[in-house]
Amino acid sequence: MDIEVVMPAIGAGTTQGKILQWLKQSGDAVKAGDILAEIETDKAVIELEALDSGVLHRIHVPAGDTEVPVGDVIATLLPEGAVAAQAAEPAPAAPPAPAIAAAGATRQAAPALGEHRLFASPSARRLARTLGVDLHALAGSGPNGRIVRVDIENAAASRPAMAQAAPAAIAPRAAGAELEPHTPMRSTIARRLVQSKQQIPHFYLTVDCRMDAMMAARAALNARGEAAPQPWRHSLNDLLAMAVARALRQTPAVNSQWTDEGIARLDRVDLSIAVALESGLITPIVRDADKKSLRELSAEIAQLAEQARRGRLRPEQYEGASLTLSNLGMHGVREFAAIINPPQSAILAAGAVTRQPVVDGDEIRIGHVMSLTLSADHRVVDGAVGAQFLKAVKQLLENPIELIL
Repeated sequence: MDIEVVMPAIGAGTTQGKILQWLKQSGDAVKAGDILAEIETDKAVIELEALDSGVLHRIHVPAGDTEVPVGDVIATLLPEGAVAAQAAEPAPAAPPAPAIAAAGATRQAAPALGEHRLFASPSARRLARTLGVDLHALAGSGPNGRIVRVDIENAAASRPAMAQAAPAAIAPRAAGAELEPHTPMRSTIARRLVQSKQQIPHFYLTVDCRMDAMMAARAALNARGEAAPQPWRHSLNDLLAMAVARALRQTPAVNSQWTDEGIARLDRVDLSIAVALESGLITPIVRDADKKSLRELSAEIAQLAEQARRGRLRPEQYEGASLTLSNLGMHGVREFAAIINPPQSAILAAGAVTRQPVVDGDEIRIGHVMSLTLSADHRVVDGAVGAQFLKAVKQLLENPIELIL
């Protein structure tokens, strides 16, 4: 009996996925643990692992833009014990695949055995869909002929002007405007943010932090790092993440989530770090962030950000955190209020460190100041509790020596 391979449920709330490419083809031997295909969800690109050994008998859904609902059969494996018997039988002609509605698309016939395998990076595939470039018509310039973003950009630039005018099948809504279809990630972001603003009673608290001591401490740390045999540097975001994680440990009431049955008090400090992508925003998680050294925290944040940009985060790396840190200071934003990422109960927005007049006793000086704005769920976090959390963050930022005590 054939073993069905189905579109997996990848993370909470995922209802469908796209097959970017099959890494095994019909007739290929498969061992349990082999990677069968790459699948794109609204959050990341994941690898589909074979759970059984045998032969890939038939691919029911080819790679492409078809959205496949979770649980639908996408391929079948012939079990190891049945391989010999199957090999003795003449191979039947593959019937045309039925047209089955799947999130606005139809399934197509499986690719013929030996068909050219298309290798393209996830970002190249997304850009090709946006610009209307046919990947099958390109020769990749990346390693082993892999199609990369520059190949898509060159192909789009070399098309005749008429071909570039309207790559999308959807007519513009207004003169001079081009309608760009929603990506799965953008659709999910829209749905979750509307849910957050409609269902979560947000309130906001803002504090200004004197950053003179922190800026000096960072400069001293990085001077030592540059002189090390293996040079390293710490960003201000690394230090901010460390302070936020320690403050969460000091104010556990913020480290909680609303449920219909009661308030869930989390026993770990798992900190989400907002990372901007071309297609939207994702929040990879540093687990047990309050227990990590600055060097460990810095390395893990950098690694998670790189995985996020390559679309290689696993669901457990972006689901189930305590609080999100969103920092737009590097873009020159002085102050902003962020929207809570459910089911979390708070998000902290950090602005840029700016030089401002500050009062020291009876004197006015020029100091370094950063604004922090906490958006909190009032069902879980009371005003006084939110203020205590911000006070703890401010204390650690203004007295960086306390971060290593």
